[in-house]
Order: sequence, then structure tokens, then C-alpha cells
Amino acid sequence: MSHGEREPAAELGLLDATMIGMGAMIGAGIFVLTGLAAELSGPAAILVFALNGVVTAFTGLSYAELASAIPKSGGGYAFVREIFDDLPSFVMGWMLWFAYMIAGGLYALGFAPNFLELLHVYGYVPPPGEVGAVALPLLPAIPATVALAFAAVLVLVLVNAVSTAASGSVETIFTIVKVTILVIFVAFGFLSAGGGGETSFTFQNFDPLFTGDGGALSILPAMGLTFIAFEGYDLITTVTEEVKNPRENIPKAIFASLAVTVVVYLLVVTVAIGTLGADGLAAAGEAGIAEAATSFMPTGLPVIQNGGAVIVFGAVFSTITALNAVVIASSRVAFSMGREGQLLPRFGHIHHRFGTPFLAILGSALVMLGSVALPTKSAGNMSSLFFLLSFIVVNGALIKLRRERPDMRRPYEVPYYPVTPVLAIGLNLLLTVVLVEYLFRTDLLALALSAGWIALGVVGYYALERRPEVATGDEGPPEPTPSDPEDD
Repeated sequence: MSHGEREPAAELGLLDATMIGMGAMIGAGIFVLTGLAAELSGPAAILVFALNGVVTAFTGLSYAELASAIPKSGGGYAFVREIFDDLPSFVMGWMLWFAYMIAGGLYALGFAPNFLELLHVYGYVPPPGEVGAVALPLLPAIPATVALAFAAVLVLVLVNAVSTAASGSVETIFTIVKVTILVIFVAFGFLSAGGGGETSFTFQNFDPLFTGDGGALSILPAMGLTFIAFEGYDLITTVTEEVKNPRENIPKAIFASLAVTVVVYLLVVTVAIGTLGADGLAAAGEAGIAEAATSFMPTGLPVIQNGGAVIVFGAVFSTITALNAVVIASSRVAFSMGREGQLLPRFGHIHHRFGTPFLAILGSALVMLGSVALPTKSAGNMSSLFFLLSFIVVNGALIKLRRERPDMRRPYEVPYYPVTPVLAIGLNLLLTVVLVEYLFRTDLLALALSAGWIALGVVGYYALERRPEVATGDEGPPEPTPSDPEDD
């Protein structure tokens, strides 16, 4: 590698890689967007999550094959860069980078109300609905939710900037804790059935199933909005070069994280709707699961004043692990683009002391911090849109790579090719069209910002192409990792 730059160190094992995927997926889908899904589709929100799981599984198969064939950090960008020309690969990386950064803002915004809900359970702050009235001593002009979101991003950026191993360990520990807590949530939820209480679990809350505007079709815009709930397994491929034996461990981590997450989603959403009802869940918004837990979990437990506080604590863990995962992922996409000369070359350098893509992390953090000022719904919409578009391109890259390099080493291959990637493209395209139509009707801010980001990227691409150091290689990126290296 040129300029004496360090290579990324392979410090993450199979468990660490799996937890990066689960950490992102579980934090987003359950604790931030479940209430919005219930608002759009009513009790059919359970179908929204089930069908999104099916749709994303097809793309997950494509990611697994590409990761085994192209063991490079950068995720979908690295795959597209391998097979497409400069401009298409840049646009892909630009979209993916933005999607991860905006997702970080979404998760930070989800962390803040859940953290305040936890403080409310112990009587330290007013109810979450009055969160805007809570002021912080040092920053009296900033609402508590925004201040907490900023603080969460800053802390995790610091951890990631100084140590990849530390950030991976944090992700693993926090994810195991939150999954354990969610299992407790599900158990108490089902045990509340027949209790006669106002929030006891009952399947009557699912009858009728379709109560949203448009009947059964109401699940389509809800699927588009909540698609980001299954974004996470792809984050695993952004740290490929930091995972031991990536050709085998990356596909395994993708499958494991998807399988566990789908099961957890379906169980938790079933309990939430079965206890609060779709209307109650929708009214609670981002803190819906936490409110459900507080309503039926036992009280008077030793040390824990309210049993629901355990689950609220889980909500805090879930959103913070999701945030940590996208801090990792966004910086690795920027690092990969910098190394390829498609962002400022210094983004593609590894810090000589910390062994992390230091500048890529800081650059990603700036946009992430700015995104916490966005409405939660707009952040979710933009992230979902860009992930859907990027997944379409990744499946196209798989088909193109198969055709142009049929003899390339592929330890894992997608079954039933080409049906699987073609079906994935069709389903993702359908959700993209539905989501764009929904944005035209309800969220022009998200649509305008998305178009603006793409336009800014194209302008930046041509400006970067004209930089003398990029053209001559004087300040070019380090040599990229070969596309078919030996396994560690």
C-alpha cells in the first residue's frame, strides 16, 4: 500500500460481524418505525414486516455471493465498483454513504425519546410527550431530544475513531443484551393474555386485519417506509477486510443476522399490537414498544421500580447499537470511495496510530449530526429510498458479474440463478415506485433532499475528476486490495 498507509486489520470474528447486522436491523425496525407502520396499515403491520423480510432475503442472497467473491470493504459500493464504470459506481457509493448517514440520524432520533422514557419511568423527567420542555443546563436553547441525539452520535464517533475492535465489542455486547431483553418482552406479553387488564394480550386486536386507508393495499406504502428496518445485514459487507476469513464468515453472518432479526421482529410486533392495539401503538410513535412494555410488565420488582423499565432500557440499547453500526458502515463506504479516488483521497487512509479510517469517520459524522434536525419520518423515507435503489443496483451487479466473469471464484452462489436476483430487482423496484409516489403525496422534503444529494454528488464527481492530484496520481489513493485475495 502506498504512502506507508496501514491496511485495515482483521480483528472481527463471525459473532462480531453477525452482531453488526443485527444491531442495525433490530434497532431501527422495532423501536423507531413500528408505530409509523401501525399508523399506515393498522394491525396489518405484522404483514408489513413479514413481507419486507421476504423481499430483503432475496437481496441478502446476492450480497452473500458478492461478498464471497469480492472480499473488499465498502459493501454494495465495492461490488458495483468492481464491475461498473466510474460514474455509476460513484453514484452508488454516494447514495449508500448518504443512506447510512441519514440512518444514523434516524437512530439517534429514536434513541433520544427512548432514553427520556427510561428517565421518566424513574421519575426524573416529564412524560415523553412533554420532552420538548426538558432543557439541558449547558445547552438551554436546544430541545433535549436533539441534544441527546447529538451526544449519542459524538460518543460513538469517538469510540469508532480510536478502535475498530472496541466498536465491534461494544456492538456485540449491546446486541446480545437487547435481544435477551426483547425475549423477556415477548414472554411477558404473551403471558398477559387472559389477564383481563386493559393492555392484556389478545388476538382480537388483529381483527379486522386491514384498517388502514386503502385496505390491503395500505401495506405497500408501509413496506416502503419501513424497508429500512431490514437494512443492516448489508452493513456487514462494509467491514469485510476487518473480518477474519471473510469469504466464509460474511455470508454466514448475513444469513444468521437476517434469520434471527425476522423472528424477533414478528414476535415483538405481534406482542405490541396484541397488547396496545394498532391505534395505541400508532399514537405512541417512536416510543411505542417502550410504552407497550410499561403497560403490561410487572411492577414492584427488586431494584427495578417498574418492570417495563427493563424493556425501555432495551430500547435504548437497540437504538444505540443501530447507531453504532451505521457509524461503522458509513465511514467504511467513505473509506472505500476515498481509496478508489472517488472521494477526497485522504478519506481512504488508515490512521497510523489508531488503525481506523479516521477522516472518513469524522466526515461521515458531520452529515450524521446535521441529519438529527430532520423529522424522523423524512429521515426514514430518505434512507429507505436510497437503500431500495442501491439494492436494485447490487442485484444488477451480481447478474453482470456472472455474465462477464463466469469463472470467478465464488465460495457461495445464489440458488436458482438468475430467478433470484431478477425477482429481487422486481420487488425492490416495486417498493421504490410505491415509496416515491407516497413521498410525492406526503413528504416533499424527503424527495427534494434526496434529489439534491444526487445532484450535489454528480457536481462533486466532475469537480473531483478535474483535481490535478487525482488526474496525475500525486495524491492518489492507496492501491486497492486485489479482488481475489487469499483468505486469512
